[in-house]
Amino acid sequence: MEAARAAAERDELGEWVVRFLASPGSDNAPLAGQLTQELGWWLGPVQLPLDQLHRLAGPPGAPVLEEVEDHEWRDDVDDLARQVEDGAQPAPVIVAHRNDQLVLEDGNHRVEALRRAGHDEAWAVVGFDSADERDRFLADPA
Repeated sequence: MEAARAAAERDELGEWVVRFLASPGSDNAPLAGQLTQELGWWLGPVQLPLDQLHRLAGPPGAPVLEEVEDHEWRDDVDDLARQVEDGAQPAPVIVAHRNDQLVLEDGNHRVEALRRAGHDEAWAVVGFDSADERDRFLADPA
């Protein structure tokens, strides 16, 4: 979280996203390349409601592309949820603002761990395809 905040202060949040996604644990350099091609303006870290994040996979009833029952999540989600309950702060999730929706690009397991730990918001870094889109979001984030 601190690295993301420091990058935002230096106006280097896009570069932070690339480094974060290419780092061990994420291991997703191709996604970093795709996002830097599509999204040139970044905001964050900001807190976003979990129920507004459109996730690739998640629990029934959430805005997801594929519903996944609780028992099907990897054990590391439960481990992370316990760490969050004990006060740990997971890294911010990576979100794209597309068609007036917040699309979760990276952090599906972190979001699920936060949900299981009883949280209703996640820290996020949000990418936009234009400065105007970012400014409209800032004016009315709901």
